[in-house]
Amino acid sequence: MSSRDYLGEFEMVVMLTLLHLEDRAYGMTIRQEIEQRTGRTVSIGAVYTTLRRLQSKGYVSAQLGAPSPSRGGRAKKYFALEPEGNEALQRSRQMFAQLWKDVPEPS
Repeated sequence: MSSRDYLGEFEMVVMLTLLHLEDRAYGMTIRQEIEQRTGRTVSIGAVYTTLRRLQSKGYVSAQLGAPSPSRGGRAKKYFALEPEGNEALQRSRQMFAQLWKDVPEPS
């Protein structure tokens, strides 16, 4: 990926949420955290679609936790930001900072 490729808004929201949640980042907690922090309703499908896209880009990794009786023996899939994902976030942050530079405050 070249330095000219930037993240979409929801990709950035998901990746920043992974940073906030640290080792507690699985599908439902990610969705809940996004809704709490942004005030917008998010479908779990949108979260998983974005996570899969970020995984295919090498920005996010996934790891299965231990099976849980409360989940019918199924394991949670935990997600983490990879170093390449952090670099992509920083590129996007710098790009937005540059775009906002010299934009006058509304009067």
